[in-house]
Amino acid sequence: MGGLILRPLRMFAVFGVLLAAAYGFYTQLPSSFLPEEDQGVLITQITLPDGANSARTQAVIDIVEDYYLTYEKDAVQSAFMNLGFSFSGSGENAAMGFIRLKDFDLRTDPELSASAVAQRATAYFRQIRDAQVFVLAPPAIQGLGQTSGFSMYMEDTGNQGRTALVAASNVFADKAAGNSLISNIRGNTRTLEAQLKIDIDQEKAGAMGIDLSGIDSLINTVFSGTEVNDFVYNGEIKPVYVQADAPFRMQPEDLDRWYAKNDSGEMVPFSAFATTQWVQGSPSLARFNGTAAISLSGSAAAGASSGDAMNEAERLLAEIPGGYSASWTDLSYQERLAGSQAAMLYAVSLLVVFLCLAALYESWSIPLSVILAVPVGVFGALLAAWLFDQSNDVYFKVGLLTTIGLTAKNAILIVEFARDLMGRGHNAVEAVIEAARQRLRPIVMTSLAFILGVLPLAVATGAGSAAQNAIGIGVMGGMISATILGVFFVPLLFVSIVWLGAKANGRGQSPTTKNDQALRGQE
Repeated sequence: MGGLILRPLRMFAVFGVLLAAAYGFYTQLPSSFLPEEDQGVLITQITLPDGANSARTQAVIDIVEDYYLTYEKDAVQSAFMNLGFSFSGSGENAAMGFIRLKDFDLRTDPELSASAVAQRATAYFRQIRDAQVFVLAPPAIQGLGQTSGFSMYMEDTGNQGRTALVAASNVFADKAAGNSLISNIRGNTRTLEAQLKIDIDQEKAGAMGIDLSGIDSLINTVFSGTEVNDFVYNGEIKPVYVQADAPFRMQPEDLDRWYAKNDSGEMVPFSAFATTQWVQGSPSLARFNGTAAISLSGSAAAGASSGDAMNEAERLLAEIPGGYSASWTDLSYQERLAGSQAAMLYAVSLLVVFLCLAALYESWSIPLSVILAVPVGVFGALLAAWLFDQSNDVYFKVGLLTTIGLTAKNAILIVEFARDLMGRGHNAVEAVIEAARQRLRPIVMTSLAFILGVLPLAVATGAGSAAQNAIGIGVMGGMISATILGVFFVPLLFVSIVWLGAKANGRGQSPTTKNDQALRGQE
């Protein structure tokens, strides 16, 4: 070790390589907010074309249910199918299925995991030409979205109009369908549904003494019903609703049977100021941030992270002319927010550690040797995450912060002991070599104890295993690197900082003595 300290250029070159490698691993890690967990449940969303009746929808439901209970019987315990409702809307052309998987103890084979079942089911359901069938997983955090994956609003910031926005969303869906990073794009509409449009001639209505609020109120009462009173029945308050009888609100011409009261109290027929016509329109109109928008959802393709899928979605959206932009919601918004704060989080953590060490040693230079050793542990954490296909998610960030603290702890064991030896008259080289020799056993013992402590997290399987793996693998890799490489780099960094401090104070001498010649002879 003495030879390494007295000829530091090679070691600093290796240290630079470690820094460059750590940066490379960090940039190569796929980003995400939370890892994809196997929660033992899958969600299947079924959407048929507008106007499809319940019989057509039921036929698709039978195909989907038969697949799960027949071809995936080793993984699936039960399937509950619901006609008339889905996350994309309600109606005869919509359905939803909730697939319960068997217990984790019965699905130890990776081919029976929720993600594997979802991939096979998605490939099988592509054969259904009469419907769009999406196999989705529940969100990692309940309440933040309806399913896993990403959620966004495609905003018409260029003010191209609703028709152009719908067309652009379909172009985006076509681009995403053939992309290797995105799957299950949904929310766009391929067809416009038939809608009955009521045209109110405001000039005629005004001339007859009828205001628009009265017309809107009447239409709402006729078709939707209006609560007008309450009454008490058996001690309970019951509401009274007024609504047109069913035979008088079923056809467009039924509007001609209705009358609106004008300012004079006279009843004026609707046909005097209103006309109806059938038009084609979007089934729903949404706005986001005060701008016309369409809600889109999707998932990361197999082997891709949610961060990669989101970046790819933004890139595809930028290629569509017209000035459309993406705004993220639910878990996707939290992921973007967490990613933008990561650099600040690491910087503040290092600053707090440095200030604590500066207060401990009453010096600004000595704590630098501890802080400069942190990249050694970070390199190991990033290398382990890269080797085991982990993502840069929230759990890995927690593990990385833990690694920073543990690496600093190992360095402190050497630096503090070396500082005490220097106070007894030893030079920096002698002190740090003796400190590394005497503190090696405590460093190995504490590091080994922590490595074995996180080993169950690193090899965990079953429920919640993805989050445990994200923490355990990163911390384990960081501690192994900090233990093996730290005992070589910490002494080198300590001596270098002491020498730079002595030079800055004007002494201009290396913090070594005649024992350096003996050390060189031992090299």
